[in-house]
Amino acid sequence: MKSCLSICRPLQFLFTAGACTSLALAAQPQRPAAGRPTMSFEDYNPVSMLKVPGQEITRAKFPFIDVHNHQRRHSPTSLAEVVREMDAMNMAIMVNLSGGFGSGLRDQVALNERIAPGRFVTFANLNFEGIDDPAWSTRTAAQLERDVREGGARGLKIAKNVGMTLRDTQGRRIPTNDPRFDPVWAKAGELGIPVLIHTGEPAAFFLPVDEKNERWLELTLHPSRGRVGDGLPDFPALMAEQHAVFRKHSKTTFINAHLGWYGSDLAFLGRLMDEIPNMMAELGAVIYEPARQPRFAREFFIKYQDRLLMGKDSWVPSEYKTYFRVLESADEYFPYHKKYHAFWAMYGLDLPDDVLKKVYYENALRVIPGLDRARFPR
Repeated sequence: MKSCLSICRPLQFLFTAGACTSLALAAQPQRPAAGRPTMSFEDYNPVSMLKVPGQEITRAKFPFIDVHNHQRRHSPTSLAEVVREMDAMNMAIMVNLSGGFGSGLRDQVALNERIAPGRFVTFANLNFEGIDDPAWSTRTAAQLERDVREGGARGLKIAKNVGMTLRDTQGRRIPTNDPRFDPVWAKAGELGIPVLIHTGEPAAFFLPVDEKNERWLELTLHPSRGRVGDGLPDFPALMAEQHAVFRKHSKTTFINAHLGWYGSDLAFLGRLMDEIPNMMAELGAVIYEPARQPRFAREFFIKYQDRLLMGKDSWVPSEYKTYFRVLESADEYFPYHKKYHAFWAMYGLDLPDDVLKKVYYENALRVIPGLDRARFPR
């Protein structure tokens, strides 16, 4: 009888050779089957086979205030159409952050009040012309006061150019916490108006566009949005400049746009909330962040229910239903409306009604002056 060793060695060789052949085949690029078209990742958009209860919500449960919107110059006809779309979704008041300053702002406010009294609130913007002039700070703070007292502005919007692309005459970046802005922040606090401020970009935009970047699709489709190599500070440093402003001007209310770009790290955002009591946050264009962490996000919304505001950003009426469904329902695994922002599925937070009311309107009524309280339930 042959020994076990003499039998097992050939078998071992055969198994080992077979395994190596399989591994080698697996490592080779697989060609598509004959007649089957190739497809890019951007094109791949499967319809989920998962069947779960739930339905779209096209009208908010309570009247709401959108604190982050952008409306450009309107005619009476086009403005009336916006109001009809607002009514359909139960939006009681829209905050237009693109008010400008001076006569342009006054004209816009006058048209809004003539066509739709009380339905639109306008925030002023800064004029950065002559920012190197030593008198710029005083002049700009005075213009903000006129825009509020005479022009009808109810707040100030700071766009992301501040801290990123805004430069002095020598080409140097002007940071968000530049002392030239101090009189403006102080004036906003004196006037009792909030400053809605957008600083920076999502954290992923500051990372290499590679296989590890979850915003790869967006940065591939829109490469100009990437911030690697453009001379800016890294994400934490850029955000720290903004937070320094909040801490320094504790008598001014700041509304941090887009959840301060910390929707993907709600624990950190919560620590900021604890440290900076004059900071609010709004949901513009980032509802996909809480919607992928529904249990923790629900706890966060309940804990910070007095500090969060409803906002959408771009005016696309059909997209509001995603916000309503995330905030109001307990639905699972439903799609977002922009694949390149979020290729993952959404989950509802099922917020309690008392929390939902605060996010939808009560917090905005508290921090934005002059809103019509009668439009909302008590």
